[in-house]
Amino acid sequence: MGNPSDIHYEHRNQPFVQCIGVKYFSLLEASPLIGVRIEYLERVDLSFPSKLRRIIPISYNELTSMSRTNLPEAIRRIILENEKYFVEFFNIAEPINIRLHSLELLPDIGKKTMNAILDARRQSRFTSFEDIKTRVGIDPVKALVERVIKELIGNEKYYLFIKPRDRSAIYLGYLERLYGEIF
Repeated sequence: MGNPSDIHYEHRNQPFVQCIGVKYFSLLEASPLIGVRIEYLERVDLSFPSKLRRIIPISYNELTSMSRTNLPEAIRRIILENEKYFVEFFNIAEPINIRLHSLELLPDIGKKTMNAILDARRQSRFTSFEDIKTRVGIDPVKALVERVIKELIGNEKYYLFIKPRDRSAIYLGYLERLYGEIF
């Protein structure tokens, strides 16, 4: 409903929403149409006609504290809705160089866990998050959520899912590959 102490003038006296795109995790900010109320974590279709106007991209640093608090749950919901794509990531992830594998970019996955994932997928492809959890003993959704947040914050050398703003970072483009392989 607006925040009188916000650094952005337009946020001080009018409602605004901060959103995350469901396909490429784009952070967005918009103003709801007059008389429209958007609930926390509500999924809003941006196609015409939309409940929102003045939709602009923003960075992680521009998120309000409430948006930062709700971001992990929003990402978790997106990942769960798109389980087949993200499970496929565990099936196709490959080495970045001779010392580093894409799987090691996920939080809490070191060499031992990475080798367990690679061994399990050699036996048969992963079919669900539960399959990964059972066969390897990790929480894949938690690891993916944490990685997406790290990429949104920035300052990473490698990006698995989100195109970096820093041109010196290396974008591995897994989302495009996953969406392309499954469609």
